[in-house]
Amino acid sequence: MNDRHGPFRVGLTRDLATAAGAPSFGAAPLRLLDDADGIEWEYLPVVTGALTAADAARYDALYVASAQVPAAAVAGPDLRVKLIARHGVGFDAVDVPAMSARGVLVTNTPDAVRRPVATAALTYVLALAQKLLIKDRLTRAGRWHERTGHMGMGLTGRTLGVVGAGSIGCETLRLARVLDLELLAADPYADPAAIAALGARLVPLETLLAEADFVCVTCALTPQTHHLIDARALARMRRSAYLVNVARGPVVDEAALIEALAAERIAGAGLDVFETEPVAAGHPLLQFPNVIVTPHALCWTDECFAAIADSGLGSVVDVAQRRVPAHVVDPAALDHPRLRAWFGG
Repeated sequence: MNDRHGPFRVGLTRDLATAAGAPSFGAAPLRLLDDADGIEWEYLPVVTGALTAADAARYDALYVASAQVPAAAVAGPDLRVKLIARHGVGFDAVDVPAMSARGVLVTNTPDAVRRPVATAALTYVLALAQKLLIKDRLTRAGRWHERTGHMGMGLTGRTLGVVGAGSIGCETLRLARVLDLELLAADPYADPAAIAALGARLVPLETLLAEADFVCVTCALTPQTHHLIDARALARMRRSAYLVNVARGPVVDEAALIEALAAERIAGAGLDVFETEPVAAGHPLLQFPNVIVTPHALCWTDECFAAIADSGLGSVVDVAQRRVPAHVVDPAALDHPRLRAWFGG
């Protein structure tokens, strides 16, 4: 462990910088690092798909966007890193048990993404309901008079269901209330009273799939939710219903979704995430005119990224100053002797 009075070295993954080398989240959040005593920071030299033991030996904290953080990254004998701070809410790319076992803390930024991701989910709902991209293509192709063949779906009295009623799912329900939609939530861990306070009903997943005109996937990716939306789930949906996924790609069985779309068993989909990212240019899901796709970035705005960076880099500063940060993914890791010694516990 580095000397108490030595510099606290921070590495930011290179994918957090623009091609010109500027921070993608704006310059302001970096002042948190610049203004803190004893912190030195830099970008990792290249964009990498996974962090390595060399990275973990070089830095006290790593601020990570899309890179994987496998067990091998903290398996080396010269472990220096104490914090893996995720730029975002998801941490499925981080081997959290391996980090905890080596006394490495993992944080994320759930509060910062709540509104942006919920807004992205509703953007898909509105675009699919109005057949926005189909009508855009008609206009560009000079097929103006075909517009009557592509009537949209009015939202008043329709039903929206969220699969996963955590922070993002509940915010989606809250924002959707102004659209006069009937609201459903499926989540085995949700509080029925809290869902009712949002004007929604907590129902089994099977009920939500059968009743919803828009099925919005907003749950975390876990072993229990992997391929939660499979062929049987898709078969329960209405032919007129749309699937929206702003969570993680593997929650949806893509092969089953492709089959359902090809057979016209659902009306379409809005996908910000895929089982494998980046998605290949020739992927079958990109060929359907009733599927809207974005590169795991629909919620990315200046507001979103600045808020994420403020939260994530704030965690870095907290750990550098030996304070326990907010949004620790695995609080049990704080009992590790290495972290107890760092925080003075």
